[in-house]
Amino acid sequence: MKFCILMGSPRKNGNTAALLNPFMDELKNMEAEVSCIWLYDKKIEPCLACRNCQNEWDKFGCVQNDDMQEIFNEVYDSDFIILATPIYSWYCTAPMKAALDRLVYGMNKYYGEEKGPSLWSGKKCAIIATCGYRPEKGADLFEQGIIRYCKHSSLIYSGMLAVRDKGYNVKFMDDEISRKAGEFAVQLINQ
Repeated sequence: MKFCILMGSPRKNGNTAALLNPFMDELKNMEAEVSCIWLYDKKIEPCLACRNCQNEWDKFGCVQNDDMQEIFNEVYDSDFIILATPIYSWYCTAPMKAALDRLVYGMNKYYGEEKGPSLWSGKKCAIIATCGYRPEKGADLFEQGIIRYCKHSSLIYSGMLAVRDKGYNVKFMDDEISRKAGEFAVQLINQ
């Protein structure tokens, strides 16, 4: 099974990265193939809604010359998409949002002269999130948006692991959080 992780954090040593590490370790222990794309390292322009991608039913088809073709290829070749992001203002970070906007058009050929296919139909999608509030009040809106996004795109929504950061003076990672991250990986592999 191949996992493509879209990492939306700007901090390579931040909380989301710390949460992602034991998750990725467990996936690799279970012999899954894992790729992690740091979205802040990529050039991702916002979607123009020009609909040129709708003329190409068998490929991404975007006219913008940035790193989204590479991201499309990784997502397209995967079985499972993981959206890893800190929650800012009750939603994902800006590069994650830009990538999601571009993918919903480039993968779903629903918006042209005729309705075409979903190029990622049947792939699974899950969320790993960190937030400053309790997850049910901090990551809930992002999760609801992704549930709708998955339904619209014919993706299979597979759940969310969200962990609260209790503040700058409180250690984020501990054995319990690490265990939960590993268990989430096992849960997803066994779906």
